[in-house]
Amino acid sequence: MTREPIRIANCSGFYGDRLAAAREMVEGGPIDVLTGDYLAELTMLILWKASQKDPDAGFARTFLTQLEEVLGTCLDRGIKVVSNAGGLNPAGLSTQIGALAERLGLHPQVAYVHGDDLLPRVPQLLADGVDLAHLDTGQRLANAGVDPVSANAYLGGWGIAEALTAGADVVVTGRVTDASVVVGPAAWWHGWSRTDWDALAGAVAAGHVIECGPQACGGNYAFLDEVVDRRYPGFPIAEVAADGSSVITKHADTGGLVSVGTVTAQLLYEIDSPVYANPDVVADFGTCELTQQAPDRVLIAGTRGSAPPDRLKVALNHLGGYRNTMTLVLTGLDVEEKAAWATDELFGILGGRDSFAGTDVQLLRFDTADSPLNAHATAHLRVTVKDPDRRKVGRRFSDATMQLALGGYAGFHTTTPPSAESAYGVYWPALVPRDLVEHVVVLPDGTSRLVDHSPCGPVPAPVSAAVPAWDDDGPTERVPLGRLVGARSGDKGGNANVGLWARDEETWAWLAATMTVERFRDLLPEAADLAVRRWELPHLRALNLVVVGLLGEGVASATRPDPQAKGLGEYLRSRTLEVPVRLLR
Repeated sequence: MTREPIRIANCSGFYGDRLAAAREMVEGGPIDVLTGDYLAELTMLILWKASQKDPDAGFARTFLTQLEEVLGTCLDRGIKVVSNAGGLNPAGLSTQIGALAERLGLHPQVAYVHGDDLLPRVPQLLADGVDLAHLDTGQRLANAGVDPVSANAYLGGWGIAEALTAGADVVVTGRVTDASVVVGPAAWWHGWSRTDWDALAGAVAAGHVIECGPQACGGNYAFLDEVVDRRYPGFPIAEVAADGSSVITKHADTGGLVSVGTVTAQLLYEIDSPVYANPDVVADFGTCELTQQAPDRVLIAGTRGSAPPDRLKVALNHLGGYRNTMTLVLTGLDVEEKAAWATDELFGILGGRDSFAGTDVQLLRFDTADSPLNAHATAHLRVTVKDPDRRKVGRRFSDATMQLALGGYAGFHTTTPPSAESAYGVYWPALVPRDLVEHVVVLPDGTSRLVDHSPCGPVPAPVSAAVPAWDDDGPTERVPLGRLVGARSGDKGGNANVGLWARDEETWAWLAATMTVERFRDLLPEAADLAVRRWELPHLRALNLVVVGLLGEGVASATRPDPQAKGLGEYLRSRTLEVPVRLLR
């Protein structure tokens, strides 16, 4: 007998998200599962730093704060709690949940998933010929001369499903994929098999949409005029049906918007190829079909799936050294000459740019001529230095900028006082044969169970679909791209992705014909000398463009002012080009 759709709610899109969201999702309406996503590449490094100060740390502590508010209600209503908040220490978080429950006088069944942590095994893996080569550069880890501080394989959702089948009320995990906290509960609820590829793929699509919380409900959304309820957006709910289709929605009387546009934006967020590989299934996002069923209810249907690959992605982090940044303010006339003088003078004091392992100097022009406000006549000279020697980039560097105060350009001041150095990490994505990774679930009774990997297969090419032809020689008008096209951008390690979508077929035909890699580079000069990958998703009327290496070695080490490329899409929408007048009408 087919069960009703499972209602899976999200209460966290990152470590540090809205604390009240768990309570709001539990109290705001009926749900079956409360999930939260707390992990990102940078988060694993943050948790490692925390564990260096406290060996019992290494998990997302804010999860415990949220759980304390809702655990009793969840037990009363039969709401399951599933989260990847375990980070580097899911066993430790499980113990803390037990202590919390005892303090509250509650008796939940708690399970946890582990096996993702490969750090102790890295030397042996390398010795056995697993090269852990960087996915973008191809460099072998053994040739990089670095020692990882974290190394976590991305696990799937079947361990979560087994924990729920065994009666767990709360399941916490280490590094599973973001979608796994939806795939696992959906597979448990509907009794899916390991080869229900299309159903599993649909759950991956739903999980990808709701993993970043309010972004699916109007947060970070490009078309401001569509979001008429400007209260803080509600958090999303995925109602996943037995065939893997889902309805994305939110609780009644919450802010924001759930529309075809907001769901499209989130499907495009931080992906590369539309063929989205997970440990349980490969989901082709290019096959997703979106339908607005009712206000704040969007159906995702038609998602095609196939067997997962025989290798798992591994997120490694290693320490890159130390860095420091000082921002000098330049006002009024001769900005470029002042910037050049300041740069030469500063590095002259410090012994030259070559005395550091790395430097980055950027002149950021915000100034306008004859400005009626002092602040609008200023530009920023942003100077960053990196080095393995913390002393070279610490107060020695930032104090040196102060020597320009009375002996440099006119109007000198800085945005901050002299600052200390900070350690930074470098993200290293790699692959590992999945048969070398043990996916383990520890059940509520304390027994451990090894979770089998699913049948594997080659990663298919994206399913092709026709793109309508564009042929228009009518009049044009130069306007910003964003007057017609939406965008959502983000980071994929050292790469940046920009998803672009149109709201109607005619604009989609124009976008697909116009936004070639060459035109994209024209609009985004930062990509001029970088590889750009371009993908078409006709069912979504969308393109995805990935700029390889734009973010250097990842967010933790990037010197770009927008290190996660969150504003890149909006920048692209602000660029002007010739647009057919009939599309503007």
